[in-house]
Amino acid sequence: MTKLLKTSRRTLLKSAGAGALMASSPLLGRFASAQSSEPIKIGFQQHSTGIGAAYGRWYGRTTDAAVKMINEAGGINGRPVEIIAEDDGTDPKRGAEVVEKFANQHNCDVAFGTLFSHVVIGSAPAAGEQKLPYFVVSEGHHVASGGLNRYTMQPGITDVKSQVQAMAPYVAENLGKKVTMIFPDFAFGHDHRDFFTAAIEAQGGEVLEHIAVPPAETSFTKYFPKIPRDTEVLYHVMVGPAVLTFVKELGEFFGPSSPAIFGFIDSLEAVDLASPGLEFLEGTYFWEGNPRYAQEDQTSYDKNFRAAVGVDENGASVSDASDVSTYAHMFGCWETLHIIKAGMESADYQGPADRQKLIEAVEAMTDMAESDAHPQGPKMFNGKTHQVFGVQYISKVENGRLVKVHTTSIEDTMYPDEVDYTTQSF
Repeated sequence: MTKLLKTSRRTLLKSAGAGALMASSPLLGRFASAQSSEPIKIGFQQHSTGIGAAYGRWYGRTTDAAVKMINEAGGINGRPVEIIAEDDGTDPKRGAEVVEKFANQHNCDVAFGTLFSHVVIGSAPAAGEQKLPYFVVSEGHHVASGGLNRYTMQPGITDVKSQVQAMAPYVAENLGKKVTMIFPDFAFGHDHRDFFTAAIEAQGGEVLEHIAVPPAETSFTKYFPKIPRDTEVLYHVMVGPAVLTFVKELGEFFGPSSPAIFGFIDSLEAVDLASPGLEFLEGTYFWEGNPRYAQEDQTSYDKNFRAAVGVDENGASVSDASDVSTYAHMFGCWETLHIIKAGMESADYQGPADRQKLIEAVEAMTDMAESDAHPQGPKMFNGKTHQVFGVQYISKVENGRLVKVHTTSIEDTMYPDEVDYTTQSF
């Protein structure tokens, strides 16, 4: 069943009497000057179930908050935004079906929100076939590699290749050069395997062992004996509902004599650092797309973003301290929705006939300044590759909190173009 996220005024705009309601309500008057009072429909491909469910929950909350902000400021081109959410089960086949449903049943203007890389790869061809602009929030290198199509864009979150390229110098200089990698055995994990291996070798290091783990695995102890004894740095990135088990078992295996540990926060997204069994993480390092804990140099943009989404200074829900957010990733939904807004306004988007104009308008974007629309930090969009580049953060666990110790430049994350989507026809 379709789930409609609760966005302000939306339910008032769906009936034949919407025009009268708009005229009589001071809240709705701001939309009255638009050429159409019909809402702009954004299909939200949400991982409500499956291994991406924790992300899907917080992607939904972030999306709802962003749309509330956009609508309270007048919507897009004077029209309110309506989010239509469909659960893809974190499944590629179902993902393609959801995209087709957005195009043919819901008459959505665009689709948005997908995270897990195998779902993006499975869904993007359907977006191309339906000529439905598809804004993914995924991190995989599949967009920038040229493996998808002109209708698929990733303008609100950086990709793994840029992230690990920016991390490798810090790892090599501060933690060690002999690395063992543990990663999920699907496209996202393969990106880490391939790109970090190349990046650490460029720093004079080497990967001693690649340990691939099925993404639905529930116990990990059997993998740890594969870690070579001369490992100086254990690099881990894990996803799914068993991430807490993974990190706990890692600590039990090593005890007090572990190598240096550098993880991607994916291994602990939606997990409380104060959980029993995670004490061994003290002094270890993590990549964060956006620092979970409010830092000493917190910007007003981060403060406003937290307030809007309902997240406290520790990265948990303001209404439930045990409900920890996916803070390192979910900003991508907020920023992508603001990019869709900017693109539609630049293209004077009126409806599906203007989809090509919308894509061309986003392709023309470049610098994105840090702001309330871009609270994670400044970015640069590459219209040829449909991929955004931005600053990255390294944090260290100190007294049970993630404390930012390094911020990369945008230039640290950039690499040569591998595709030019603007040469492809629509």
